[in-house]
Amino acid sequence: MLNLFSHKNHKENKLYNTILALSRNKLFYTKLGLTDTFQNRINLIFIHISFLFIKLKQNNNPSYKKSYQKFFDLTFRNIELNIREIGYGDVTVNKKMKILVRTFYNILFNCEKYRNKNFMDKKLFLLNYLGKNDEKSTDKNHDLVKYFNKYEAFCLDLSQDSVLNGDLNFNY
Repeated sequence: MLNLFSHKNHKENKLYNTILALSRNKLFYTKLGLTDTFQNRINLIFIHISFLFIKLKQNNNPSYKKSYQKFFDLTFRNIELNIREIGYGDVTVNKKMKILVRTFYNILFNCEKYRNKNFMDKKLFLLNYLGKNDEKSTDKNHDLVKYFNKYEAFCLDLSQDSVLNGDLNFNY
């Protein structure tokens, strides 16, 4: 049964694992100065996913919408399982998931406007969701904005099929 589930969702799993690898990049915690916390990791996943969702949203093809929903469901199911593995109970997990879904949609909304924001607004958006060790380190803040500027441009240049297949070869 589990094997069938994994096989059916192979593309979504591959995309999710690729996003996880991007979000767990040591670059964020060493060169860019982010604090290595559960919330920061989740928010990095949300920001990375948001730019991909914006790309998929450009095409109103029903098959893309279906894949978008499957990927959304898989992502939040995995996050919920991770929260349960940490040891939280049902009530706490449900509260945390409501907060995380709201956070995701806020990040998605901000990412939709990301391209039109100036540097300072981008920096404030990123610092709002990604707690930093040293918020006054302008070089690191600049590099964080540069990373997501480059990632956004990369995502918008991808074909929708490559997004759905999890073929993301982003290097910073």
